[in-house]
Amino acid sequence: MTDRAATTPAPDTTPGTPPWRYAVGMFGTSIPINMIKGSMILYYVDILGLDVRVYGAVMIVYAVIDAIDNPVLGFLSDRTRTRWGRRRPWLVVGAPLLAASMIGFFSAPTSLDGLALVAWFAVFAILCEAFDSMLNANYGALLPELFPRERNRAVANSLRQAFQLVALVLSLAVTPLLTTSVFGTEDTTTGFTTTAIIYGVIAVAVILFMAFSAKENPRYATHERPRFFATLLTIVRNPRFWSIGVAGACYASAMALVLAGLQLYVRYSLGLPVANALYLQGAVILCSVGGLAVWTRVVRRKGAAFTWRLAFVVLAVSFVPLFFANDLVTALLAGVLVGIGYSGMLATNDLIVARVLDDDARRHGQHREGLFLSAFGFFGRLNGIITGLALASLGVFFGYYSGDDPGTQADVAYRVYLCVYPFVLCSIGAVLARFIRVPEGLSESEVDATATVAQAAARAADDDTVR
Repeated sequence: MTDRAATTPAPDTTPGTPPWRYAVGMFGTSIPINMIKGSMILYYVDILGLDVRVYGAVMIVYAVIDAIDNPVLGFLSDRTRTRWGRRRPWLVVGAPLLAASMIGFFSAPTSLDGLALVAWFAVFAILCEAFDSMLNANYGALLPELFPRERNRAVANSLRQAFQLVALVLSLAVTPLLTTSVFGTEDTTTGFTTTAIIYGVIAVAVILFMAFSAKENPRYATHERPRFFATLLTIVRNPRFWSIGVAGACYASAMALVLAGLQLYVRYSLGLPVANALYLQGAVILCSVGGLAVWTRVVRRKGAAFTWRLAFVVLAVSFVPLFFANDLVTALLAGVLVGIGYSGMLATNDLIVARVLDDDARRHGQHREGLFLSAFGFFGRLNGIITGLALASLGVFFGYYSGDDPGTQADVAYRVYLCVYPFVLCSIGAVLARFIRVPEGLSESEVDATATVAQAAARAADDDTVR
């Protein structure tokens, strides 16, 4: 009798997981954290009057805590063994907790000041980042598992990045309009609370839909549970972990500065109402949506490594014209170039990281994507230190301390914050990327072997369920 496992064609994905159902999860995970990062300075510093030096100190502390809890959450995810899979329980629990923390973050009583305001900001900022880490460690770990072939992985990644860009339209471009015009005013906080509640409900619904749609590979759960310190030691001994991690952190930190400072760039550097950030953010995001399709084609023709290096250069250069923009029209034109470079990084950065994960699984025979991705996240999570120090520097160099004490050079301050600092970071990343040797992707035979075993494991799991 012919062995069915040997004759059945290997599928491109884990059976039962359409790429769009996985990809839509990015919409849900992106809405909360991008509203937080995009509005936290406006909300706490400019409206509630939190001093930028205190803000910077809190951000440094919370970034360190977040960088530490990332690997721990990833490790716990890798060791999880349940009938619902390794990642799903964390996604189901993390979604409502993140939504609740985000609502609390934007519900600070206006009567708070001094240490009480600092404590509220610090506690909810740390909670938001912790639950965001929980979600993204598990969501990101599913990409290499569900889509082992790089061509299909590139398509799935582009789809999820497209969903992220749609989320950015809502959580970044539309948010200033909702918070300062529709549900509130530029000087009140009620609009932020209402918007956070709406976004929280949407995010939870989407994440739960994705979590119950994704079919994890049951074979991965049959492996021996990884040990924390042994696994962590293997990771930190991998030179690509450091080189690619630092380069990725340069990109993540640059975009974190853009997300955090864009609304105040519009207010102070362009001299326009904050609601006009809708148009600038919308232009960047729409260009990114169109750019994703183009960059994905470049990946298919030139490979992920070449395209990644090129995108780094384009993104770095894009901040130069944005620095010299003096009205909404010139800022929109400059934003087009930023969107092109940003979409290139969206289309490639996760593919580079996924190759490192493939290489680790091939070398060591263990699938520990959660801990590995969270270890990479250590670098990205430290961008809180960069944003905190960058904001604090505006007080030192330009006299901007808060909305109550903006000084006389707030316009220059936010040009530097939004353009000069990101340009420097992306330039460093581009130089590093030029000299990094990216691992090769899995060969077709390796992917086919993995998929065939996965089919057999899935059938065995189904048989056990029937019995």
